[in-house]
Amino acid sequence: MWVALAACVPTYMLASSLIEEGMNWWQAILTISLGNVIVLIPMILNAHPGTRYGIPFPVYCRASFGLRGANVPALLRAVVACGWFGIQAWIGGWAIYQIALVYLPRLADSPRLPGVGITAPQLGCFFLFWGANVAVVWRGIDSIRLLLKIKAPLLIVLGLALLLWAWWASGGLGPMLSQPSQFDEGGAKEGRFWAFFFPALTANVGFWATLALNIPDFSRYARSQRDQVVGQAVGLPAAMTLFAFIGVAVTSATIVIYGEAMWDPVIVVSRFGNPLVHALALTALCLATLATNVAANVVSPANDFANLWPRRISFRTGGLITAVVGVLIQPWHLVQDPSGYIFRWLVAYSALLGGVGGVLIADYYVLRRTRLDLSGLYRKDGPYWYHGGFNLLALVALTAGVAPCLPGFFATVGLAEVADVWIKLYHYAWFLSFAVALVVYIFLMAISAWLRKKPLQPRRAHDSAAE
Repeated sequence: MWVALAACVPTYMLASSLIEEGMNWWQAILTISLGNVIVLIPMILNAHPGTRYGIPFPVYCRASFGLRGANVPALLRAVVACGWFGIQAWIGGWAIYQIALVYLPRLADSPRLPGVGITAPQLGCFFLFWGANVAVVWRGIDSIRLLLKIKAPLLIVLGLALLLWAWWASGGLGPMLSQPSQFDEGGAKEGRFWAFFFPALTANVGFWATLALNIPDFSRYARSQRDQVVGQAVGLPAAMTLFAFIGVAVTSATIVIYGEAMWDPVIVVSRFGNPLVHALALTALCLATLATNVAANVVSPANDFANLWPRRISFRTGGLITAVVGVLIQPWHLVQDPSGYIFRWLVAYSALLGGVGGVLIADYYVLRRTRLDLSGLYRKDGPYWYHGGFNLLALVALTAGVAPCLPGFFATVGLAEVADVWIKLYHYAWFLSFAVALVVYIFLMAISAWLRKKPLQPRRAHDSAAE
């Protein structure tokens, strides 16, 4: 699973963006590896209830947020997935556009559309690939399975082929990996390494922050806790480091070959002189991106939207909602440069998901000591009904975790001017929102239990699933 998920274009772009922003190859790899080791901790912790009780993410959220309140974190995750859907659709459409340029070079002279920011041919290619995604969703889960069978090996082969090309074209690993850091003495960004390192680390944690929450959707099928722990501890860091190294090495090689760092693999492939190789490589990239997008960014949010109104919203309708939201966010703005990809996307949504993670882990481990009333997760009169199905204290804790990150976010996207301290706090968005939400939730729940003279965890916990 982790090899299939890690082998994707956004992973490559995550690694290559660090090179373009000034890191050398080992600094980038170290940052990526450290980020994945950090996010592995909440991922393994949140996977535990899935394996023990056999419950998916939305049901896991009911223990802390309430039976109805669980829709809040589920929708936050769904909105982020919609954003990723749009980004992947843009990557596929961008690849189609680059193929079209081989045969219709005049398309490059098209003017940008006002209010959109891209040209009509680029928008048309985006909707062409977007429509292919919608068609797969409409056909159902069987077509998704078929794509997944070929996706991982296809992208790995494509990535290794890019690495071999970069090795050959740049004259070997020595020149590829000899590019100095721009943060070193005499570099263009001398003395600013730590100012970039921490937001870059936050971005790497945020990269898998979505799955760190909804990992019970997968771990519920694991045979034991050992299986899910070992599988993730080995699979996530290793797969991400390997594929990230391809992105780092190829981007470093483009400095030697072309005199500039190219963080976008579509642009790198488009520089190939042989039109046939050019078209075949971009077609393979489109197919692999299609498989990644539908499996990783449609299935979960489609189910989340369907869960809001099961009588009216089917899986197909939920998938269409996901696709439409993916267009409305105009994803080409998020990936038009490495800075926007890191600061306006990865760091931004990590603030939301970090707060959710803090509440979930505080509730399951600190307050309930991994004990859940399984039947109560499905009963209105159970212990997780709270007030009309909502645990208001969890929502307050989530809000408290996100709030310190908002001023810095507004300043980053140009909506406000704030003091530098808020921007610096924003650079630690996931860590800050996680810690604040965790502490506030424990404090509020403890005060509530003391006022009601009632223990947080029922003395008799029903965990028949574990038995």
